[in-house]
Amino acid sequence: MSPQSTTAYEPDQDGLDLPTPPVFATVEEERLHRKQQLAGAFRIFGRFGFGEGIAGHITVRDPEHPDMFWVNPFGMSFRHIRVSDLILVDHTGTVRHGDKPVNRAGFLIHSAVHQARPDVVAAAHAHSVNGKAWSSLGRTLSPITQDACALYENHTVVTEGAGAVVLDEETGRLLAKGLGDNAMCFHRNHGIFTVGHTVAEAAWWFVSTERNCQAQLLAEAAGTPILMDLANARFTRDQTGSHYAGWFSFQPLWEEIVRTDPDLFD
Repeated sequence: MSPQSTTAYEPDQDGLDLPTPPVFATVEEERLHRKQQLAGAFRIFGRFGFGEGIAGHITVRDPEHPDMFWVNPFGMSFRHIRVSDLILVDHTGTVRHGDKPVNRAGFLIHSAVHQARPDVVAAAHAHSVNGKAWSSLGRTLSPITQDACALYENHTVVTEGAGAVVLDEETGRLLAKGLGDNAMCFHRNHGIFTVGHTVAEAAWWFVSTERNCQAQLLAEAAGTPILMDLANARFTRDQTGSHYAGWFSFQPLWEEIVRTDPDLFD
């Protein structure tokens, strides 16, 4: 991802004991944590209405086998996914754990990104309404609000294979190439695709981007938004756009879903 610095969201800033991502003693503990976070992220996506029939997928790289990733079963509601429902697939598309089918389009996109970006631990894509609408414009988001600045100059638009169902490896590879080192891209006429160093980060950038799409669509429907100046947009990005900031911003959503949907851990 693009180089990022931060001050406002640094742990232990100004004497504050802010939470930090957990560290694990064993790979088994880390795997379980990643799967729990993945199941929780799906529940949150479902709650926000990001589900669209059978479309959408979030993946997380296995900590022991980096050429494999955990993903949702094809055709299962985001709002029902539990840890035990997740399936493990390798970069050839072979299911290595689980007995449910894989979304081929999702596999082709995510496998290409995980192979092209060793730094990426998790990736998210869903057919959310505002993300779909904004993607049809073929533009990046503008710095019209503080929130919209988090990924300023750290997202792009990919036009290769725009709108078509991804059913071949080349289209997936071109999407990964177009994403580059960015944290997010709009696949034109398709929607939002985000990545992160944690499930929490990738999921938060998706949630935040969907809302920023909605805000800019509303603003442009009402008139011509006034853009923030470049210096303030970059300053705000440096405060709110780090990997840690993405992880930390997701924590209130995680705490909510853990309390309301404890069966996600089953």
